[in-house]
Amino acid sequence: MNGQIDQRTVLLMLVGCGTVYAAFEHPSFGTALVVGVALVTLLHLLMWER
Repeated sequence: MNGQIDQRTVLLMLVGCGTVYAAFEHPSFGTALVVGVALVTLLHLLMWER
């Protein structure tokens, strides 16, 4: 590891933060923590290098 954050990591963090914020603003969408974690996990799995 060279100390730099790659673009995937930044994208995952931004999407996770945006999702948690949206869930807090609209509680009917579900618990913010569950939504954020589920979306970040899904994106991580989809972008996993094989």
